Amino acid sequence: MSASDISLTESSSSRVSQFYALTKPRVVQLIVFCALIGMVLAVPGWPSASQWLYMGVACIGIWLVAAAAAAFNCLVERHIDAKMKRTSWRPTARGELSSQQALAFSAILCMVGATILWIFTNALTMWLTLATFVGYAVIYTVVLKPATPQNIVIGGASGAMPPVLGWAAMTGNVGPEALILFLIIFLWTPPHFWALALYRVEDYRQSGLPMLPVTHGSKYTRLQILLYTFVLFAACLLPFIYGMSSWLYLVTAIILGAGFCGYAIALYRNYSDELSRKTFRFSLIHLSLLFLALLIDHYIWLG
Repeated sequence: MSASDISLTESSSSRVSQFYALTKPRVVQLIVFCALIGMVLAVPGWPSASQWLYMGVACIGIWLVAAAAAAFNCLVERHIDAKMKRTSWRPTARGELSSQQALAFSAILCMVGATILWIFTNALTMWLTLATFVGYAVIYTVVLKPATPQNIVIGGASGAMPPVLGWAAMTGNVGPEALILFLIIFLWTPPHFWALALYRVEDYRQSGLPMLPVTHGSKYTRLQILLYTFVLFAACLLPFIYGMSSWLYLVTAIILGAGFCGYAIALYRNYSDELSRKTFRFSLIHLSLLFLALLIDHYIWLG
């Protein structure tokens, strides 16, 4: 290959990675994982090959719309992202991708994802997924985030939708089981995000966003984290109480819930940025293992 061919290949690869970065891959992976859990739990038994294929296609549709919402978020917040160390590397914040490119990319992903859901799953799943897009990309990002320190609480409803989408994809309706999973993620979101906001408080202060640690201070935010983790602990017992799971999930939920509460208590009593980081990281472990335990328990219980 000539030098110009190599340069062109590297440029193309760089541009692809820039667009990929807009999709917030790690966040979207967690979204799709939670949606998949909703799908699997909605099937009363081991899924057939056709059902696994159906789930895979549904996950692709949900991934595309979620990625579109992430890209739109990067577009809207490009000036804010440029002021924050955590987000200043994003292609839109650095000006590597124009607003038109980001908007077109988001629109294409959303249209393709919605089309896949419409054709291969059902209308309810498509409309719920699009409503989630609007809730996150417009209501949360454009309206709530710059307006109120309770943004993450209200906007957290969008982030809690994935298991509902998964359940709707397999059943064509939204059952109480899906709403229980929704409630767990809804209550998990504020302490998860506020733990991050605590050690990134100067970033948020510089950005001008009214995040809770900026408007109400560290002590109040830590109290809210503590209270939410207690309520979350109780909510995580609901799958067992309702009959969705058995003892394996219950034991896992108690251990993980106790761990999260332990971090929240320690954070409230004696704050440090390092402890806040550990609390944030544990919150990710908490949700991932909780849903994984629910999945494993589902099949053990059936067996």
